[in-house]
Amino acid sequence: MNAKSENWFGHDVKPGEAISTELVISESYSSRDVAIPIRVRRGLNPGPTVFVTAALHGDELNGTGAIRSMLGDPSWELASGTLLMVPVLNVLGFERHSRYLPDRRDLNRCFPGNTTGSMASRLAKVMFDSIVRRCDFGIDLHTAAVRRTNFPNARADLDNPTCLKLAEAFGSGIILHGKGPKGSFRREATAAGCPTIVVEGGEVWKVESSVADCMLRGVFNILKTLKMMDGPPDIPEHQAIIKQTKWIRAERGGFMSMHVAPGDSVVKGQALASNSNLLTEDQNRLEAPFSGIVIGMTTLPAVQPGEPVVHIGRLANPKSALRHDQHVASDDVQRTALQHLATNVQVTEPEELPSS
Repeated sequence: MNAKSENWFGHDVKPGEAISTELVISESYSSRDVAIPIRVRRGLNPGPTVFVTAALHGDELNGTGAIRSMLGDPSWELASGTLLMVPVLNVLGFERHSRYLPDRRDLNRCFPGNTTGSMASRLAKVMFDSIVRRCDFGIDLHTAAVRRTNFPNARADLDNPTCLKLAEAFGSGIILHGKGPKGSFRREATAAGCPTIVVEGGEVWKVESSVADCMLRGVFNILKTLKMMDGPPDIPEHQAIIKQTKWIRAERGGFMSMHVAPGDSVVKGQALASNSNLLTEDQNRLEAPFSGIVIGMTTLPAVQPGEPVVHIGRLANPKSALRHDQHVASDDVQRTALQHLATNVQVTEPEELPSS
């Protein structure tokens, strides 16, 4: 039986139709509407309702690039269900090139929100009620924070079987376990009955083609797994499950020489970065405390003691650990991302340290 017409944001959307609309979330100082643009696309047949959002942090734009690629590509079709595509969720942060809202609050700590709280809480309430509570599944696209980069990875509450299914179907190659912080979009959406995953990849303030391609393929993979698109999903042969991560922090101030790149596999004791003064003297070295995968790292070579340098994830199954010369990238899309992200930092071979 064919799907019926649905009302989205004041518009009746028939099966097979797509509309561009807006969701009014607040008012400006001049009392004008503040709205987020949304594309609603429906398949001909009944099916799940899925949202894909980006720029919940207003400076994280790789997901925006991925969604815009979907919007501009006429070659794909939605066979069933309803898809909500939101290129920029945090429009107020986006317009200021900022992670945060104008009041410095992090929107991603304010869900599900309330109608009488702060501006951030009120925005969160409108978004949550209008989008999340009407959807069956969610995909939220992010990047690393400022001065950092991430190899594309999916993050989900793996104790939730549906979240695990979505994370595996996305096919990023790296899956991190976690519910997410209290008040975060994915945690509260999942708790409200809309299983949601987060995907992290790349840096802020830019659209990196290889990262956006990974995100685009992942969204299509999930839609195919949910039978909303025709065809088999394109999922890598191997994916790493990570349940423990650790930031390796600088021990001294100085200039870092990096010896690994995002996506690299490392073994316990392997050199990650070397630290020296500006005359390359007083060198010390940061080493991997366990075998695992480089999830992310700083892109700022100058550090002070305690600043994060390399983010490592420990594989959930130690027997599946890769050699130090292997990578998590097992297909062309992942390998392209690995090569691209490796150019964001200068990676050198470690020098021999003088014996004590």
